[in-house]
Amino acid sequence: MYRFLLTPRWVALHIVVLLVIPAFVFLGQWQFGRFEERSADSDLVTRNIESAPVPLETLVRPGGTAEESDRFRSVTVTGTYDPAQELVVRRRPQNGRPGYFVITPLVTGGGHAVLVNRGWVPAGASADEHPAVPPPPTGEVTVTGRLRPSETEANSGIRERSGLPPRQVLLINPASIGRSLTYPLLDGYVELTGQQPPSAAAPEPVPAPDVGSGGGLNLAYGVQWWLFIGIAVGGWVLLIKREVADRKAQESVAEPEEARTD
Repeated sequence: MYRFLLTPRWVALHIVVLLVIPAFVFLGQWQFGRFEERSADSDLVTRNIESAPVPLETLVRPGGTAEESDRFRSVTVTGTYDPAQELVVRRRPQNGRPGYFVITPLVTGGGHAVLVNRGWVPAGASADEHPAVPPPPTGEVTVTGRLRPSETEANSGIRERSGLPPRQVLLINPASIGRSLTYPLLDGYVELTGQQPPSAAAPEPVPAPDVGSGGGLNLAYGVQWWLFIGIAVGGWVLLIKREVADRKAQESVAEPEEARTD
């Protein structure tokens, strides 16, 4: 009755099922791994955003590095803006509009400076035209913001290129920007969320990161792939049972016909 399972057509079906099962297991495990990574990253960012502000120098020292584990950590830093060295960062859309980030060095009392992303401004009439930027406040200010690691081609997906208009860059990279400055820059930069005293006019604030569901979609996809395993095996068993039932029905029809012939 089950010899049909060894026919070429059925052997091919068995091979397909045997290949599909480990493939779906692998895809499910990969999605579960992505769920764990994204959930851990979401938890880290949420904790850093909600933490009480700490002085920037406790996280990033001169010559040191802004760590990924401190990404979006709330920090404070006091100093004086240097508007003569202000830059804008190209290709930074916000709320569906093209525009620029405004990066201004904040010189601290320690003789070094940190880049501050003061916010977003809309693009001008052309890509080569420098946008209209509200000036930073004069005198000493205390900035509160989110610490961000330095941008690179690898972690941002943005490729640096030469030939840009004056005072425009593509990446917020203190190592590169600092070559033209007379004072050293701390690694990373601060994404401004508050300032004392406040400015009369300022660029549009950069929104806080959207931590989303923390990889919940990956978890759903992982469960989905593993459900497909049950569907594949169940479909394979169902086809076998249907074939057996069809063959039994054909045999039961054939027996009365043979009896009548006799």
